[in-house]
Amino acid sequence: MSAAAQRDPIGWLAAPAVAYLGLVYALPLVFLLARSVTGPEGFTLQLFVQFFADPYSWRVIWNTLRIALLTTLVCLLIGFPVAIAMARARGLMQVALLVAIILPLSIGVVVKAFAWQIVLRRDGVVSQFLVGTGLWSEPQRLLFTETGLVMGAANVFLPFMILPIYSVVKLIDPRLSEAGATLGASPLYRFRRIFLPLTLPGLVSGIAFVFSMSVSMFVIPSLLIGDRFQMLATLTGRSFLLMRNEALGSTTAVVLLVLAVSIVVASSWLAKRLGGSQ
Repeated sequence: MSAAAQRDPIGWLAAPAVAYLGLVYALPLVFLLARSVTGPEGFTLQLFVQFFADPYSWRVIWNTLRIALLTTLVCLLIGFPVAIAMARARGLMQVALLVAIILPLSIGVVVKAFAWQIVLRRDGVVSQFLVGTGLWSEPQRLLFTETGLVMGAANVFLPFMILPIYSVVKLIDPRLSEAGATLGASPLYRFRRIFLPLTLPGLVSGIAFVFSMSVSMFVIPSLLIGDRFQMLATLTGRSFLLMRNEALGSTTAVVLLVLAVSIVVASSWLAKRLGGSQ
């Protein structure tokens, strides 16, 4: 029997998926990268030199990173305690919480963004609530503002923060905290020295998920803040669709791709290192 016949044939089942990923994802990215480094005389980095020499480009990059950081922070502040509550809930309560977190994932981003347009209007729910509580003296419009964009993005990406943290917290043995209490450790000390270090892999994964998606989001800023506020993804779409500038669109797309991939690679390395050190 030949060596090829002795190999496990199950591996060949992945061949169609690998081919599909190569054709649908990898090949377009190769063409995009080639377009960004191709000039009239062949290979060139002039497009990137021009992009980074323009102060407007740095403003767009800062807009992208700032909104992504704020969105990630909001998701973390809300998602961390929710994930702990889900992990500690039992029976129907845990099922209800899981359904409440997972069910919104079945709704398209466009639908959610249009819904938030209604919520963030001057006569929307958020404005009316803040006026009713006395925090605002009169209704104000949050639509087409950075605050409204962060609120809408955090709503869309919140499950991607909660679920990784929940999956890690659920595996933590509660007897570890009980042992610390038996030895006289305070609740704050047990949280800081026992519980929090064990949740770090989930925290890193959740932060990486939300931050990478916030960096590359297109539909949400397009509908909630418009063209006056540009991010890397919206500038890429505008360059291709409206300006018909393939050179600028390819350049911004590659910058966005490098940024997103760097986040994923760094977070994967950090999560693996934290997981191995537990």
